[in-house]
Amino acid sequence: MRLNGVDDRLERHQYPTTSEELIAAHGNATVELADGSERLGDVLERFGEQTFDDAEDVFTTLRAGVCHRGIGRRFYSDRDPTTDAEDGPSPVSF
Repeated sequence: MRLNGVDDRLERHQYPTTSEELIAAHGNATVELADGSERLGDVLERFGEQTFDDAEDVFTTLRAGVCHRGIGRRFYSDRDPTTDAEDGPSPVSF
């Protein structure tokens, strides 16, 4: 996720603030995702009314709230266990 300058705007915003105030001030700003973009207001609206103490609280909410286009390949994991028919990695004891 790229914030396209939204991070600077959010850091300059006065805190504490509510999601409603952030949406009014910055809601039309877009964040760039792995597959497209999304409005800041749309992401914050998913969480309902919240109060943010600082910009880092907002960044955490944005990372948690972007739509599925922000996560790259959906349902992909390189940590899936091997099946019984496959030879998986040998266990290592630390």
